[in-house]
Amino acid sequence: MRFEPARRANDDERILPLINVVFLLLIFFMLAGSLAAMDPFEVAPPRSTSEGLDETRDVLVLVGADGQLALDGVPVPAAAFGAALTERLGETEDAARVRLKADGQAEAGRVVAIMERLHEAGVERVVLLTVPDDR
Repeated sequence: MRFEPARRANDDERILPLINVVFLLLIFFMLAGSLAAMDPFEVAPPRSTSEGLDETRDVLVLVGADGQLALDGVPVPAAAFGAALTERLGETEDAARVRLKADGQAEAGRVVAIMERLHEAGVERVVLLTVPDDR
């Protein structure tokens, strides 16, 4: 009885499963890394020692250091901010609550003016977002 000689295993055959796993991990991290929403411009909120609030999905207004405005992550020109805000508030069914995320270097007068515009638009509650102080 004659047996076929044992076939020598090719190194490529042993490394293929490893390559498959690496590519699957690469695809997983590419998909998982793109799920977080990004602000349209950089905003560094001021620090605060107060307790944080729960992260409910309300209307989000961003104010940049140079006065840029964004509504729910979409940049909005200052002239069109009132109309865009009124339209967005019309989409909510319950009492309007707005989270205001202003840059720590933004002019205080500009932030107060935006808060007044929010009040005029019918916003009942404005939550000013800050970063916890590291004390």
